[in-house]
Amino acid sequence: MKTKILLIAVFFTTLTFFSCSSNDATADNTAVVSSDDVALTAKIDTSLEDIDAITEDQFNAQQSISGKIDSYRKSILPSCATITTVLTNNVWTRTIDFGTEGCTLANGNTIKGKIIISFTNDFSTSTHSISYTFEGFYHNGKLIEGNKSTTYTKKTTDLLNEIHPVMTHSIDMTVTFDDGKIYKTTGTRTREMVEGFSTPLEWEDNVFLVTGNSNITKKDGTVITCTITNPLRFEMSCRSPFPISGTKTITKNDSTATLDFGDGDCDSLATITIDNVTTEISLRK
Repeated sequence: MKTKILLIAVFFTTLTFFSCSSNDATADNTAVVSSDDVALTAKIDTSLEDIDAITEDQFNAQQSISGKIDSYRKSILPSCATITTVLTNNVWTRTIDFGTEGCTLANGNTIKGKIIISFTNDFSTSTHSISYTFEGFYHNGKLIEGNKSTTYTKKTTDLLNEIHPVMTHSIDMTVTFDDGKIYKTTGTRTREMVEGFSTPLEWEDNVFLVTGNSNITKKDGTVITCTITNPLRFEMSCRSPFPISGTKTITKNDSTATLDFGDGDCDSLATITIDNVTTEISLRK
């Protein structure tokens, strides 16, 4: 990973998850929720998880460089990523460039283009606001455009009664698939590091629990609503883009499907339940 730091004394104004599919199609045009709708939500969630992971990684990296945390956190970024860091009027801006040919993350997902992350250099506060945008950014062939904002803090929650890192994300993005279909995605997502935060030199012992909800709007105005009903668990040691457990519900009109990621095995299997019929699927990126 190549890094260069620039200091500029002018004002500068100023983004998980997983993938699954029973086939390569995106959402269909039926009135009820289908397996293709479930696949669509999972493909978008995959992009969100990786973007969130990169954001947290780079925020912690800048704290380390600035001497505001005790030790360096091992980065999750591949060596093909180039980071340019600019400080302007107390705002750090980190541009992570994955190139035009693309890079492969440890979980096997491919990305190219740039993520631009901004936050203040005041690391003494307990809560931090992080904003990020995209420039020609593709995740597994999907073009990601728009904005995300994140609140980063360390606190206790209902999921862990110990102070730990918690990132709450506000999502407002447009996702264009390689077949030309465009989807507007909005929502809120909370990502908690429940294990591994005391060992910053390692990342494979990190475990995250993700909660939240989102709406995916198709060009014709159809809205698909996704709600995480049991926290999605991601274990970095699994080196997989998929959660190893957790459930989410997907609703379109008056119909609902459930996607269940299993009981903790590091595999690519999940189940979809639609109209009381449960089908096992193999997750796909």
